[in-house]
Amino acid sequence: MLSVPKRIMGTALLEATALAVPAAAAAQTNLVPETIRPINDIVQVVRGAIQFILVVAFVLAFIFLIIGGIRWIVAGGDEKGVAGARGMITAALIGLVIVLVAYAIIRLVEIFFGVDIITGGVNIPTYNGTP
Repeated sequence: MLSVPKRIMGTALLEATALAVPAAAAAQTNLVPETIRPINDIVQVVRGAIQFILVVAFVLAFIFLIIGGIRWIVAGGDEKGVAGARGMITAALIGLVIVLVAYAIIRLVEIFFGVDIITGGVNIPTYNGTP
């Protein structure tokens, strides 16, 4: 249990912080950077969501594949550890196949029906080093 002076000091610090936050927020003049544009088209939102889901699913499946390999190495001769690692690797490979098949189906729909679902493929975000 905290003593009374410590509780008073903690409450005072909390209130001072709570009072300072609105002042700092009010000091902001340009809240929306120039590089951010409003999304006016639902197609852009869906396209971005599909691209994001494909990239995240592929990266997660690849990470699970690596973790399964590390678990297999660490398991040594333990049958339960090897079986768990083998199951993780199998699930990761199935996940990779599902992601690649989903991407292939999307591309086939684009080609056969002439629609642009993920035009130009999946755009992986990059950082060029300039602010």
